[in-house]
Amino acid sequence: MNEENYKVRHNVMNITSLSAFTNIIGGLNGNCKDVYFVRALGVNGAYLKEIENMDRLLSERMFSGFSRYNRIEALPPLDSQTDIEYYSNCYAEWNRNGRKTMAVKSTMDNEMLKEIAGSACDTLCRLFRSRFPNVTDTIEKNLVVKLLFWYDRVCGDLIRGWNPRMSVKLAVKDIVKKQEYLFCYFLTLTGIDVLLLQGSGDINSQLEELCLSGKFILGSYEHVATEPFHAEKYKKTEREPYKKEPYKKAKPEDQEKTKPEVLEIPPKQRGKIDLSRVERPSQPGRNVRREKEFEELALLASSVVMIAIHDNKGGIIGTGSGIMVGRQGYILTNNHVASGGRFYSVRIEDDEQIYKTDEVIKYNSVLDLAVIRIDRQLKPIPVYKGREKLVRGQKVVAIGSPLGLFNSVSNGIISGFRTIDNVDMIQFTAPISHGSSGGAVLNMYGDVIGISTAGIDSGQNINLAVGYESIHNFIRGFE
Repeated sequence: MNEENYKVRHNVMNITSLSAFTNIIGGLNGNCKDVYFVRALGVNGAYLKEIENMDRLLSERMFSGFSRYNRIEALPPLDSQTDIEYYSNCYAEWNRNGRKTMAVKSTMDNEMLKEIAGSACDTLCRLFRSRFPNVTDTIEKNLVVKLLFWYDRVCGDLIRGWNPRMSVKLAVKDIVKKQEYLFCYFLTLTGIDVLLLQGSGDINSQLEELCLSGKFILGSYEHVATEPFHAEKYKKTEREPYKKEPYKKAKPEDQEKTKPEVLEIPPKQRGKIDLSRVERPSQPGRNVRREKEFEELALLASSVVMIAIHDNKGGIIGTGSGIMVGRQGYILTNNHVASGGRFYSVRIEDDEQIYKTDEVIKYNSVLDLAVIRIDRQLKPIPVYKGREKLVRGQKVVAIGSPLGLFNSVSNGIISGFRTIDNVDMIQFTAPISHGSSGGAVLNMYGDVIGISTAGIDSGQNINLAVGYESIHNFIRGFE
C-alpha cells in the first residue's frame, strides 16, 4: 500500500456500547482503514464492571499480539520548555517540507507513519482554520505543538512497530477542551480507534457541530472514579518450568530402606489371579469418529439462526442466516448481511423469543464475514480443524433460511475450489437461495467447513462458501 493513498473511514458501523467498541476491529480494505471515534455519555450501574471487562479483553489481545490498547485518565500537561522547543522545531520542519512528513519521536523509525502523521496534521489544521474564526499562524502552531507532544507521550508504545493493519485503541476520560478533542480526532486520522468516556459531561455544542464523533448514552452524568489502567495486571503468569533434580547414587543402606515390598502369593492362590480386576490399557481406534446420518445433522439447525435486517424505521428490508460461534452470544454471518441494516432481530429454533441487537462486533468486507452479538447463552457448532484435506465429491449439508424459510436443510457435494477476489472459496451443490447467506455448510461429521456467501442465479446449484481456514482466523477470541 502506498502511504500517499492511505485513507480512513469513520464509524462505518454504529457503536452503541463499551462492548461493541471493545470487540469491533476496523478492517483495511485496499488503502482504506475503518476507524471509530465515539463518546460514551454518562454512567450506569455496570459502568466500572464494563470498563474492567474492556481493559481485560483488550489487554489479553495485546499480549497475544493481535492489537494495542491503552486507557488514560487525562492528557499530560505540556509544561517543559525543552518539550515546547522540540515540538516547535518539528512544526517548523513540517512547514518547510510542504506539510508532507511529520518527524517526531514516535514516527522517527517509520517512513510510512511519518507520511500519514504529516497528512493527518494537515487535514486537522485545514479543519481548524475553516471551522473556527480568527485562527492565526501562532494559534495553529500552539495547537500542533500540543498535539505532537501528546502524540509522543500517549501513543509512543501503542504505535511501536506500527503497520496499517494493526488494531490500536485508546480510551480517554472526560475530554471537554477544544485542543484535546481535536487531538483525539487527529489520532483517528492516523488509524487509531478512540473512545471518550464522558461520564461527567459531554463536549460543548460548538465541537459537536463538527460531527467528528458518534455517541451513545450509558446513563446520567456523574463523577465516578476509575482505577488507573495497568496492562500488566492482566498478563498471565507463565508456569514455572519443571526442574529436574540431579542424579544421586544411592548408598547401600538407602537401597535397603527403599527396596520395594514384595507381596507373597500363597501357594494355593498362585496361577489363579482374577484377570477381570486387571486394568487394561485403552485400545487405539476405539473412539473413531463416524459420519452422521442426515437426520442427526439436521438437529444442528438449533445452532443456526435466522437474521432479519431492519432499516431506520424498524421495517424489515431483508433476511439472512448466521452460525453460533461463541457461547457469549456471538453469531457469525456475512458482512453483506450485517452491513445492510440499522439493527437486527435474531430467531433461534425452539425459542419463541426474538432477540434484537445492533452490535456488530467485527467485520471484513473482503472475506464477507461479520460477527454480531445477542444477549443470550448459545451452543456453538464446532468449526472444522483441517484433520484431512477437503476433496471434490465430498458430501456436505447446508443449513440456512432461504427466502425466509427458517432453517431449511439441503444436501450435496463439494464440486470445486475457487479463488474469487483473492479469497479461497468452496463451491458446493447443496441448494441454497437468497436468505441462506451466512448459513452453515457442514461435513458429515457435523463440523462447519464453510459459511454460505453467494450463489450464481443463472447456474444450477453453483454455490460458494468461505472456507473454514478464514473462519478460524476471523472468529479467534470469540469461541
